[in-house]
Amino acid sequence: MTRVKSIAQRRHRRILKAAKGFKNARSRRVKTAKEALLHAGQYAYVGRKLRKRDLRSLWIIRLNAAVREHGISYSKFIAGLKKEKIELDRKILADIAVNDPDTFGKIVSEIK
Repeated sequence: MTRVKSIAQRRHRRILKAAKGFKNARSRRVKTAKEALLHAGQYAYVGRKLRKRDLRSLWIIRLNAAVREHGISYSKFIAGLKKEKIELDRKILADIAVNDPDTFGKIVSEIK
C-alpha cells in the first residue's frame, strides 16, 4: 500500500507557519500556537476598527491646531462649513491644512 501523509500534520504545519515570529512555546507547540493565533486574530480585528477612530481623531486635532492659527475654534469652523455648504471631509481638510496652508487660509476666510 502507498503511504498516506497525515492531514493533521498538514494542519499543524500550517498553524506553526502562521505562528512564526511568536515567542517561546507560542511558535513551537501546536496547541499553544493555535490559541495565540486566535487571540492575534481578535486583536487584529479590533485594531482595524480602532485605526479608523484614531485617524479621525488625528484629523480633528490637526484641523483644530490649523484653525486656531486663524483665530477661530474647531467647532465654529465645522459649523461654518455646514452653513456655507462646503462639503469637504475632515481627512481632506486636514491634508490641505498640512500641505497647502494658503488654500486652507482661503477656506477659513470664506467661513469668517
